[in-house]
Amino acid sequence: MDAVGHRVVVGVSGSSGSLTALHRAAAEARWRGARLWVVLAWQPPGGELGSRGPGGVPLAAAVKAAAVERLRLALDTAFGPAGPGVALAGRAVRATAGAALVDAVSGPEDLLVVGTGARGPVRRLLRPSVARHCLAHAPCPVLTVPPSPLQAELDAVRRRNVWRLPLDARELAD
Repeated sequence: MDAVGHRVVVGVSGSSGSLTALHRAAAEARWRGARLWVVLAWQPPGGELGSRGPGGVPLAAAVKAAAVERLRLALDTAFGPAGPGVALAGRAVRATAGAALVDAVSGPEDLLVVGTGARGPVRRLLRPSVARHCLAHAPCPVLTVPPSPLQAELDAVRRRNVWRLPLDARELAD
């Protein structure tokens, strides 16, 4: 398979779901002999209007620096010092996540990898789905990666801790 110039593009946010997608994208890049492009989208607090105030430029620079650091942390968390085993390019892009990922794709020979995450009705109302945006607008194949099977259990434990619900020992036996 000749993959000169071909890329596997993946979005990360630092969440466990995005790290699952990152691992899958790295495996796809190794299999295809492609370059791995990791994209972290960022926006200033308050969106574009929030960056137009008197402190807009310094605020935007600080938010971009924080995004670059989040990208480095996500890559380090996912791969450690050994790296992903393929050529890697990381980008922190000022845009919405869906637009940043679609714009990062160079053509139909690329592959776009996105995590799907859990989406309840409130979350769907407040935040549009990045995966749906990519499926509708990407000029290349899109691979959607579901969250890790353990993510639902981890979320349940977190909810239990927030609400201080007692743990039933019978649940541990399942």
